[in-house]
Amino acid sequence: MVSPEKATMGGELWSVFDFARRYRLTIREQNRLLMLFGPVASAAELLANARRTQLI
Repeated sequence: MVSPEKATMGGELWSVFDFARRYRLTIREQNRLLMLFGPVASAAELLANARRTQLI
């Protein structure tokens, strides 16, 4: 049986805070994702919508 968290089309659900920390997003980008999705979103949605600044 599939849990409700895995039932979403994007796979597992992530905390936006954990996602931002893992992918080293800025606070501004973290806040933008929070406004878009709230505190939790699927991994696919976060990956598709996150913007990273160029380090080079």
